[in-house]
Amino acid sequence: MSECSLSYPTTVARKNPDRQPAQPAQTVRTSGATVDHARKCRAVPLPPTERRAAIIAATLPLLLAHGPAISTRQIAEAAGIAEGTIFRVFPDIETLIQAAVDTAYDPAQVAGELSAIHSTLALEQRLALAVAILQNRLTDVWQLMSMSGMPRPQGYGAGARDRTDRPDVAALVALIEADRHRLRRTPAAAAQLLRGLTLAGTHPALVPDGPLAPGEIVSLLLDGMRNRSPREDES
Repeated sequence: MSECSLSYPTTVARKNPDRQPAQPAQTVRTSGATVDHARKCRAVPLPPTERRAAIIAATLPLLLAHGPAISTRQIAEAAGIAEGTIFRVFPDIETLIQAAVDTAYDPAQVAGELSAIHSTLALEQRLALAVAILQNRLTDVWQLMSMSGMPRPQGYGAGARDRTDRPDVAALVALIEADRHRLRRTPAAAAQLLRGLTLAGTHPALVPDGPLAPGEIVSLLLDGMRNRSPREDES
């Protein structure tokens, strides 16, 4: 973030195929002199944890687009900071890349996004938004895993994947809890089923024609796959 009265599109956007190309830095006239607005803006001081998170957030889309062969200059431009600022937070680019990979795999990141889903929405809407969030994370993780030279996340193994007390699972359970009376399974079981269906309906090896839409995955969970006759619906 910078001390600018004008805002500019970032050079990298996450999962926004309709995004317009980034525009060049605008110029403004101040006291009769034309100055390059982008170059005159300085990074707003942030607490160390926030600055670290902002740099990681700018780095991850670059990794997804270009792999580990990215430069601190690219990262600095995406984050709107000077290159030197990066090295006040991270000792080297390898440490930064590792931190970005760890963040991509961290279920706490997904839990935060899931917790932001408004509780007043209908169950189907809440779950469709949740599936979209899960699909985004899965796509990022699979892309990172497929890249040559990309470090593996630290502390991530089969045990971490199989835990039932993960924050992302807990966030899914919270989304379902208010509607437990409408389900044959507990919210915890429904949350695990939703994760499994999302994985199965998103992985390119399992759905070669493309991932299932979030609403379709939710319908599979809540309604099943069988077409019902009007008489069955009345029973």
